[in-house]
Amino acid sequence: MFSLEVLIMVAAIIFCIGGLLGALISRTMFPPEQQKQLEESLKTARQELDQYQREVAQHFADTAELVHNLTRNYKDVHDHLAKGALNLTNPEITRQMMAAGDKSLGIEASADIDEQQVEAPRDWAPKVPGQTGTLSEEYGLDDIERTEPTATDIETEEENQKAG
Repeated sequence: MFSLEVLIMVAAIIFCIGGLLGALISRTMFPPEQQKQLEESLKTARQELDQYQREVAQHFADTAELVHNLTRNYKDVHDHLAKGALNLTNPEITRQMMAAGDKSLGIEASADIDEQQVEAPRDWAPKVPGQTGTLSEEYGLDDIERTEPTATDIETEEENQKAG
């Protein structure tokens, strides 16, 4: 039959002829203007994709910053409320809150608990012993005619009887 060398040479020649025919056909079927147009549309699509990817990255960076700010503001509000609770309650309630919680309110609470002074509300306490306070149920009723004796009236009468 044929020798191996002849077959390889024929195959190489056929391969070259096929390549030339393929190039000729591609030039006739796709003119250079259409190739340039396809290249331009590909370039435009790549630029749009790159721009979109930059916008997505910027969006997530802005979102991460806003979430960080929100977290910081939430922590600030929590600390403010915890400090207010410590300052506005009596030490026993504060100790109960500390025992019930995680013992870390985000502020130094132990100094605030020990420094608090508990005293009665000033507007409820009598100004002078024996006199009623401003928020007492009987305050300001001296000018109004009473139909029933009050506990203060009974105590006053008893003191008067003992004295006289």
